[in-house]
Amino acid sequence: MSESIQADMYVELTYKVTDNKSGEVLSAVEFPLGYVHGHNDVLLPQVLKDLEGRSAGDVLEVPIDCNTLFGPRDESLVFTDRIENVPEEYREIGTSITMENEKGKSRNFIVTHMDDRTLTVDGNNPLCGREVTFTLEVLTVREPTEEEFAAGGAVQPDIEVDGAKKMPV
Repeated sequence: MSESIQADMYVELTYKVTDNKSGEVLSAVEFPLGYVHGHNDVLLPQVLKDLEGRSAGDVLEVPIDCNTLFGPRDESLVFTDRIENVPEEYREIGTSITMENEKGKSRNFIVTHMDDRTLTVDGNNPLCGREVTFTLEVLTVREPTEEEFAAGGAVQPDIEVDGAKKMPV
């Protein structure tokens, strides 16, 4: 009998997130993502719940209404400024910038548009306002090693270089 996903089990899977309206793949994890179920919530709670009871080889689709998770888009969190006012290291689409408001609260913004004159950042969650489907393929379900359990997920093996153990980069 194959192991099923439940609390304290080590799970490896791949997934992709598809926008239901456009069919565009918004993100994909092609290399196995390893975690200890119930200890390292690397996925949305609804996805984790739907994974419970699944086994290696299972493929499942989990529809998610991101409006209920993140709320509707808030256009007041979208800012455009002249490019010369933005430090060079932030001038790349997809770059994450942490900003703090006058009350000291931090929020992450992502560079979403850039041209010769302006740069736009968006503080909304990238899934905000979308309905998406997570398509997951379960690759492995097993008891975790002590190291995996302690780490909550995959553990990189030590590599020996010139007789000394080094962590991989």
